[in-house]
Amino acid sequence: MGALDGKVAFITGVARGQGRSHALRLAADGAHIIGVDICADIESNGYAMATRDELDETVAMVEDRGGRMLGSVADVRDFHALKSALDDGVAHFGRLDIVCANAGIATMAFRELSIEEDLQMWTDVLDVNLVGSFHTAKAAIPHLIAGAPGGSIVFTSSTAGLKGFGGMQGGGLGYAASKHGIVGLMRTLANALAPHSIRVNTVHPTAVNTMMAVNPQMTAFLEQYPDGGPHLQNPMPVSLLEPADISAAIAYLVSDAAKYVTGVTFPVDAGFCNKL
Repeated sequence: MGALDGKVAFITGVARGQGRSHALRLAADGAHIIGVDICADIESNGYAMATRDELDETVAMVEDRGGRMLGSVADVRDFHALKSALDDGVAHFGRLDIVCANAGIATMAFRELSIEEDLQMWTDVLDVNLVGSFHTAKAAIPHLIAGAPGGSIVFTSSTAGLKGFGGMQGGGLGYAASKHGIVGLMRTLANALAPHSIRVNTVHPTAVNTMMAVNPQMTAFLEQYPDGGPHLQNPMPVSLLEPADISAAIAYLVSDAAKYVTGVTFPVDAGFCNKL
């Protein structure tokens, strides 16, 4: 028996990286998966986004391990497309219990930007990370309430949602602002949804070994720091966590083992936030 047997989880940004890892972990614990990904590039982002082939690969990986998954292409910035994909998934599986608002981007460029480029980075990061998280919750909450009792939402924030870093460019500022904004969204929803026994939390990873952290743009941004800079300096002797490390925390937060844990900012950061 798995800890999540019979439950259904909705995961955004599921085609690769942390989203894929979350799908595999929650499916291994018994959950059915509804997953979406944009499967298209965002020009200001500076690194390639996931593809439809990667989304299909995630579905195949879940099913190869005995799980069930419905994967769809949807942009979290488009509320109606996102809601349609989720509604189809709930109709397919019959319920919704868990929401992982995971989709996010981090636009960094260690070069001089035009004001238009800078503003576009700010807008795109906020739209994906913060507006997309709001859209995800907005689409999911009616299903969670209808499937009473209980439910769980976990927003993926960051150490940049608890500490102030990211530089002076629109992308870095937008990343920190969006990840802090997610905390406010979480805290408000945790209070509002508590009467329904729906728990809402954030998880705050340090740098994770995914395309977001190891793409050429991010590498160029960090090269200004000869020792890797404070962005990748954890007190514990590890530079990058693996996606499965974050999935383990999410698996706990959405399980009955955390049935009274709500309104919590949950760092998985090798001591990063404690140090700064």
